[in-house]
Amino acid sequence: MSDKYPIRVVIVEDDDLIRNSFVSLLESSDRFYCIADYNNCESAIKNLTRDDPHVILMDIELPGISGIEGIAKIKKINQDVDIITVTIHNDDNKVFQALCAGSCGYLTKNVTPEKLMDSIEEAYNGGAPMSTSIARMVVQSFQRNIKSPLSPRETEVLQLLAKGKSYTMIAGELFIDKETVRSHIKNIYLKLEVNSKAQAIEKATKERLI
Repeated sequence: MSDKYPIRVVIVEDDDLIRNSFVSLLESSDRFYCIADYNNCESAIKNLTRDDPHVILMDIELPGISGIEGIAKIKKINQDVDIITVTIHNDDNKVFQALCAGSCGYLTKNVTPEKLMDSIEEAYNGGAPMSTSIARMVVQSFQRNIKSPLSPRETEVLQLLAKGKSYTMIAGELFIDKETVRSHIKNIYLKLEVNSKAQAIEKATKERLI
């Protein structure tokens, strides 16, 4: 056994069944040591320094602060910890929000036990593990937006607008204030040479910018 083992893992998942299954899985292998498991981000953040994990498995939908907000907070405290998002969500907004917040990998909850364990080790060794469907989405997004005049953040704002989100909702999802949202939308209109939300969405959809 290499000196690098066991890899210290913390699990943040509010579904008791899933969390306990992850704990049991990790305890079945001498490659890992599940140092702690929590059903909310607040507890994980509070005990982060004490737990000192190498890798955190993080759900997105949690009671209290979300996993995405939790990832950002944890990375501010400990830049070295690797965080893998493990969630049922596979839409591009959630994926990119998690990655931008500091997640190094993104797996869906139907991941096989073998893939989950390999992904923890991959993250620990500097990799960026992703489910196949998520990796394909990331590649397609880069391909889609490579010639876009919009910045990644403007694209994100426009995608949320297209989903019917209000300025307040967009601000909440992206952890920015409403005036920043207004500024992004003003820039979107200028870059796309349009005068309304409907025109912006229509043009961006037609030109595959979102």
